[in-house]
Amino acid sequence: MINGVFNLLFLVLAAVIFGMSVYALVHALRVPTNAFTSAGKLQKNLWLLILVLATLFSGAGAWSYFNAFMLIGSADFIGIGLGFFSILAVIAATIYIVDVKPAVKGMGGRGGNNGPYGPW
Repeated sequence: MINGVFNLLFLVLAAVIFGMSVYALVHALRVPTNAFTSAGKLQKNLWLLILVLATLFSGAGAWSYFNAFMLIGSADFIGIGLGFFSILAVIAATIYIVDVKPAVKGMGGRGGNNGPYGPW
């Protein structure tokens, strides 16, 4: 039974890491290129490369945990699997969400009802 709890925990963690990576990637795609330079952060292309790799690795990890969980269930402990790459993916997504996203917030992009002198 404890194996099933650990397997489910790793599956949920892998799904959360994948969700964070997708969220960061979608946000980076929506922000204008000059916002990154204006905020003093890495260029948009570099962030997109980092976040695409993070999304691919975290997606592969989540998929492997999902397949293993569906096949093995609670019989055996699945293990860490793509743990190193998942750790790198969560670090990249967290840095983007915590550091870059607030810095580029409000610098262009879509949406909002702000005019040249404030909201209207």
